[in-house]
Amino acid sequence: MKEIDKKEIKQEVFDLYDDYAHNRLDRREFMEKLSVYAVGGLTIASLLSFVMPNYQDKIQVPKNDPRLNTEFINYDSPKGGGTIKAQLSRPKEATGKLPGVVVVHENRGLNPHIADVGRRAALAGFISISPDALTPLGGYPGNDDEGRTLQRQRDRGEMLEDFIAAFELIKNHSECTGKVGVVGFCFGGWISNMMAVQVPTLSAAVPFYGGQPSAEETSKIEAPLLLHFAELDKRVNAGWPDYEEALKANNKEYTGHMYPGVNHGFHNDTTGRFDKAAAELAWKRTIDFFTLKLA
Repeated sequence: MKEIDKKEIKQEVFDLYDDYAHNRLDRREFMEKLSVYAVGGLTIASLLSFVMPNYQDKIQVPKNDPRLNTEFINYDSPKGGGTIKAQLSRPKEATGKLPGVVVVHENRGLNPHIADVGRRAALAGFISISPDALTPLGGYPGNDDEGRTLQRQRDRGEMLEDFIAAFELIKNHSECTGKVGVVGFCFGGWISNMMAVQVPTLSAAVPFYGGQPSAEETSKIEAPLLLHFAELDKRVNAGWPDYEEALKANNKEYTGHMYPGVNHGFHNDTTGRFDKAAAELAWKRTIDFFTLKLA
């Protein structure tokens, strides 16, 4: 199959995938609308291959990376019933205690990409925990379509409590300094914002293109924020002006970055929305921010 040049893809294709990935289109509707853009040398198959995630070939830090101690643990779900499975990862050569980072997945459970991001955080010098909020429903099912379906069956307030419980677990871990931050993507960005609202002892929050809290909720934030936005992500960006106004009105510590010419999900290197330059810059800023605020 011919490799597609990103410049060949119309913005409407990315917008369609965003609608599909966020449950505004089912697969049949997505395919029907996508077929309009299968013209010239572009086929539906090649467009799908471009926009859909490729987890197998895009892992940056393998599960068995010899530089890390990575394992899966279980902890109690406060309101979801049963336990939550989470990846726990930390540098093998670490001496002494490390700051902690909670890594929060998108709207489809702990897929291979977010687990990889959790290991990247560990490789940067943190003890990271990456929970799977789908655990009460059997866990990430192995593909994103079923993952999104399962995640819609869970109450997002209950999932927020699951991630707060992960924060408490890592904060009190014998290998953690007690300083803990959170980073999340899309749904995880909303969780990151809401953890900043609800957890006064959170040391830092980094939402990537995440939904925003209300002005009243914003007044409760104690943690410093580093916020990443994609210029072409009109859906999420629509709430940013009001959020920034509330942050300013309440004298909250925050830095917001708008990455020009990129789409929602630009940090995810498994799909066609990935933008290497923006992703690398955003991740460097994230690690630098955690290094400073979790010291």
